[in-house]
Amino acid sequence: MEALPGSQARSQKVLFSVVAVALLGAAAYGFYGRNQEHRRSQQLEASNQTLTATLRQTQNEMQTVSNRLDALAAQTAAANTREAEVKRRPEPRSIPVHAVVRRPEPARITPPPEDPRWREMQAKLADQDKAIAGTRQDVSRTRDDLQGELNATRDNLEGKLDSTRDDLGGSIARSHDEIVALQKRGERNYIEFTLDKSKQLTRVGPLNLSLRKTNVKHRYYDLVMVVDDQQLEKKHVNLFEPVMLTLDDRPQPVELVVNEIDGNHVKGYVSEPKYRKSELAASTASAPAPAPQRPVTTTPTTSVTTAATAPPTDGKSLQRR
Repeated sequence: MEALPGSQARSQKVLFSVVAVALLGAAAYGFYGRNQEHRRSQQLEASNQTLTATLRQTQNEMQTVSNRLDALAAQTAAANTREAEVKRRPEPRSIPVHAVVRRPEPARITPPPEDPRWREMQAKLADQDKAIAGTRQDVSRTRDDLQGELNATRDNLEGKLDSTRDDLGGSIARSHDEIVALQKRGERNYIEFTLDKSKQLTRVGPLNLSLRKTNVKHRYYDLVMVVDDQQLEKKHVNLFEPVMLTLDDRPQPVELVVNEIDGNHVKGYVSEPKYRKSELAASTASAPAPAPQRPVTTTPTTSVTTAATAPPTDGKSLQRR
C-alpha cells in the first residue's frame, strides 16, 4: 500500500516529459516552417529583381537600337540631299584648263553593320504580322458564314411570308391604292385602320385591337387582340406580315396586315370574308330546288331550228345550207 504513491509520481513525471517533448517538437516544426517561408520569399524577391533588371536592360538595348537607326536615317538623308545639290549645280560653259579646280568628292558614308538583335526583332514582328493576318482571315470567314446563314434565314422567312396568303385574294396590299384594287374584286371586305399606342381596345371589323409597342428601325410591332371573347397577344410582328385568325362564324380566315409603322402608331387593314357561315347557310336553305330535267326528243323541226340559230362559220358553209 505504501508503494502506490511512488508509482503515481513516476507516471506524472513521464507524462510531463512527454508533453514537454511534444511542445518542443511543435516549436521546432513551426520554426522550420517559418524558415522555409522566409527562404521562399527571399527567392521570389530575388527572381523578381532579376526579371526587372533584365527588362530594363532589354528596354535600354531597344532604345539604343532605335537611336542608331534614327542617326543612320539622318545621315542617309543628309547624304542624299548633298548629292542632289551637287547634281543641280550647272556646269561652267568655258573654263580654262589651268583654272579648273577639282573638288573633292563627298565622302561616302558607310552604314554601320546590322545588329543581330535588330534582325531578331524584325523576325518577331513578321511572325506577329502573320498571326494577325491569319486571325483576320478567320474572322472574315466567320463573318461570311454568319452572313450566309443570316441571308438563308431571311430568305426562308420571306418565303414563308410570301406563301402565307388568304384563300380568296392571295395578295397583300402594301398601300391604300392596292387596298382599293383588292376591294374592287368583290371577294372580301377590307377595313383600313390607324392605331395609336394605347392599352384601350379599338374595334376594327370583327376584331378588337390594342397597339402596345412599335419599333421603326427593325420594323415590327406588338399587338393585343380580342377574338371571340378570347385575348391574344402577338409580339414582334413584322411589317407586311399577315396575321391569320380563324373565327367561328367565318368560312375563311380573317387577315390582319400592317403596311406602315410610324412613331407611336401603325396603319393597316383587316380583310374578312364577304359572307358569314350563317348567311351562306340561310341562302342555301332558301334557294328553290332545281326542277327535274325532262328527256328531250329529237325532231326534224328542232334540228332545223338549231341549224338556223347556229352562227355560220364562213360564207361557203352558209351557201351550202
